[in-house]
Amino acid sequence: MQPARPAQPPELRDCFVVLPDTPRGRATAGRLAASGAGPGGRPAAPVRADDVPGEVFRYPSGRPWVIVRSRLRRVSGAEQGADAVVVIGPTGVPDLAADLAAARDSADLHQRLARRLPGVHHVVSRVGGETWVRGTASGLRRVHTTDGAHPLASDRPAVLAHLTDAALDESALALRLLDFVPHPLGDRPVWRGLDTTDPAHALVLRADGTRTTRRWWQAPEPELPLAEGAARLGDALDRAVRAHVGDRTRVSCELSGGLDSTSLAFLTRRAGPADLSLLTVASRERHAEDETWALRAVDLARAERPDGLTHDLVPADRVPLFYAGVSEPLAPAEPPGDEPLPGAAGRARARMLLARAADRGSTCHITGYGGDELFMPLPAVAGDLLPRRPLAAWNRIGAVRHQLGWPLAATARALLTRGAYRSWLADAVTDEGLPTARTPQLDWGVRQSLPPWLTADARALVRDAFRAAAADARPLAPRPGRHLDLDTLRMGARHFRTLEDYGLGLGLPVAAPLYADHVIEATLAVRLTDRIDPARYKPLLAEAVRDVVPAALRARTTKDHMNGDTVQGLVRHAGELGRLWEPAASRLAGLGLVDAGRLEALAADPHSPLHARYSIDSTVACEMWLRATTTPTPHREALTP
Repeated sequence: MQPARPAQPPELRDCFVVLPDTPRGRATAGRLAASGAGPGGRPAAPVRADDVPGEVFRYPSGRPWVIVRSRLRRVSGAEQGADAVVVIGPTGVPDLAADLAAARDSADLHQRLARRLPGVHHVVSRVGGETWVRGTASGLRRVHTTDGAHPLASDRPAVLAHLTDAALDESALALRLLDFVPHPLGDRPVWRGLDTTDPAHALVLRADGTRTTRRWWQAPEPELPLAEGAARLGDALDRAVRAHVGDRTRVSCELSGGLDSTSLAFLTRRAGPADLSLLTVASRERHAEDETWALRAVDLARAERPDGLTHDLVPADRVPLFYAGVSEPLAPAEPPGDEPLPGAAGRARARMLLARAADRGSTCHITGYGGDELFMPLPAVAGDLLPRRPLAAWNRIGAVRHQLGWPLAATARALLTRGAYRSWLADAVTDEGLPTARTPQLDWGVRQSLPPWLTADARALVRDAFRAAAADARPLAPRPGRHLDLDTLRMGARHFRTLEDYGLGLGLPVAAPLYADHVIEATLAVRLTDRIDPARYKPLLAEAVRDVVPAALRARTTKDHMNGDTVQGLVRHAGELGRLWEPAASRLAGLGLVDAGRLEALAADPHSPLHARYSIDSTVACEMWLRATTTPTPHREALTP
């Protein structure tokens, strides 16, 4: 069977491509239909494809070096002789020429910029004939490259796949059928012949056509006491929000009622947009508290300053349930994204909320995504205290043990027997049943059971990929807790890109300031005993926003969930889910990765116990993405002689 290939050019309205200084590079630039001038300004004749502007930065030879096509991000550039730098992010960056002139080399330039850029940016530099390309340590901004000599680089692997006619990597796609794809497997692009650079490293492209990587970011040690760490985090949060708000006068903000979104709403208010629109979704759950807390936040915000603030409370019956529209094709203006991500199951819900923000004139939508990963660390993180602070470790893990009903002996055994990362990774997926809620989870990550609808081929691809990666995998940090901190952040940032792509289709930038590197650094630098406190809910965040968020709102200690929307969605949209798995139409079945019959039967039985044991979101996302991205693939049985 021939692997699936892209059916159409990927969405090019927000991407950049770094090209080699070769005839091939010039030819590739032609495929992007770009022309223009050098660093520091827009081209004399703006590039347009579907009315989308582009900018070209050139080598001294005159060949294109970096092509940026973006409606939503802002591009800044400077040059100094043969050296140059380009920064792509939420706001323009002044004084780049001074940074370039003062830098001793590429590493020094990137460190200078890392210290002063408060938001989420890509940085591309050319110093001494060597090009460096980096994104963010969180993984929200990533760098991908092609194999071979004189590679191309881009922030969007789908663009590289289109430019190189790359085929789909079925093994990488099979991994995306899991709920969690741990390091380093999460960095595998779903296209063959492409690589992804580790977010803590910069991609280095040399003039001779070779490439390597250089570390530019290192996670800080958790040493700061709460007061000092909270002050540093508060400053980082303020800078990150202001980087996204910039000079925009009309901004919208998610206000779920939770501490994360409430903090971001008040920080956005302080950043000073003339018009701020807050959006809250009413819950279908009888005992949910989010709406009540959101209304309190609005009242307190208006009491501080009544002008320039509107609140849009969306009735629950106006909000699409999960799985609404999953079998419908994407709208012409809706980009399919670079990879399947579980958030696709809530596409209709997310697009409706963002459309409401756009209809109210918002020019940037701020969200609280990333808060749970940063401020509610998993219990395994507290295990890092064990060597030096055993009582503190047991105190924090014991609180979780009592809450979840973990047996005492099993919890102690799990805490004391954490082995090497490679051993854990080799055994991280299983055909056995899922662990129960009473099984302690204190290792390097979550052990997963393969869903029963995966075919034997898909199971083999997943198991082989885990075993191959385990042969030489290195954790992101020496201790399991810190490794899990970083890997969880990267997973969350990758999933947030689904929302960014939905905003792209609407022409609305969607921001998650909590994924800014300075925010992450400030959080991870705080002592674990202060960051994880059984007696307090998100203590570090609550202290960091003490001067911004009223005390009455910081006192909240509960968190709502949307399990009811998921269950109701399975019932109401059972027909749509069933249409995904019609044998003649399912792309995943055509690739031999899922049993369409089992999925059809599961869709028709929304109350099946399997739904409580396994999530279908990743499988649904893969099917939706394949339909939007690739040509139909013949079913395997049709290819059998």
